[in-house]
Amino acid sequence: MTTTLDINTEGRIARVYLNRPEVRNAFNDGVITELADTFTRLAQDPDLRAIVLGGHGKAFCAGADLAWMRSMADYDWDQNRADATRLAEMLWAIHSCPLPVIGRIHGDCYAGGMGLAAACDVLVAADGAHFCLSEARLGLLPATISPYVLRAMGEQAARRYFVTAERFSAAQARGLGFVHEVVAPEALDAKVDEIVALVVANGPAAVKACKRLVHDFANREITPELRAETARRIADARASDEGREGVQAFLNKREPAWR
Repeated sequence: MTTTLDINTEGRIARVYLNRPEVRNAFNDGVITELADTFTRLAQDPDLRAIVLGGHGKAFCAGADLAWMRSMADYDWDQNRADATRLAEMLWAIHSCPLPVIGRIHGDCYAGGMGLAAACDVLVAADGAHFCLSEARLGLLPATISPYVLRAMGEQAARRYFVTAERFSAAQARGLGFVHEVVAPEALDAKVDEIVALVVANGPAAVKACKRLVHDFANREITPELRAETARRIADARASDEGREGVQAFLNKREPAWR
């Protein structure tokens, strides 16, 4: 455990929980630094297969900590840019982590918390969770989190929720494609564990390559160069030890070695 995070690595799964329940897991510069360092470290662990990102207490993440915001009230432009850059690098550490990151969302998921959620690969939310891009209410904008939120909810939804700063429900978030699963609060952990088990059952190198595939190919024009690159990547996988083992296990009706 760090100052602000509860980190539990058991077997092939790491669970990273925001651990500031007294402020609904609102983040400050300490949380930002520790999240960036944690995901950078976990990304290099060869034994891990997936990471769960959640929060203790009544909320996933309520955005920025009020005390931290007060301390920034007198920042000049350079100080504000440096602070925002640290947040941007933290979000990138989560988004670019080669391991699948499963977000466990409950309670409030506001402002920067939306950025944390959007940087995950799979989102499971408890029914009753609420989402809000609240920055415009404060005369601000969700700039640093916008690349991830735009990809997660789509441009048309962002056009509305960026400018209205209104709350929306877990069911609405699922309808937008932002959230993948919505379950009863008491079923949240079971659904997260179910998705983790599905990931862990697959070839570890293939899972990382699949995540990279989405990052590299989403929204790209299907050019001859892109088609050639897709052929190269599947050839690499077929010729790899893991690919050969997986195919042989399937053909021989046995479990592959990684299970």
